[in-house]
Amino acid sequence: MLIIPVKEGENIDRALKRFKRKFDKTGTMRQLRTRQQFTKPSVQRRAEIQKAQYIQSLRDQEEV
Repeated sequence: MLIIPVKEGENIDRALKRFKRKFDKTGTMRQLRTRQQFTKPSVQRRAEIQKAQYIQSLRDQEEV
């Protein structure tokens, strides 16, 4: 449970923005989305390898 203390005279929009930022940092929504559908460990590992290859190719292009 997230607790956001609202300071005296603080704008509610500012407090809401702090809440949203803190909520994003916890990764709750990302975790819920990944749990909605099961992915096999082999498929997950393959996706991680493809992502790493893509990032490496981008870094190689920057060097050239």
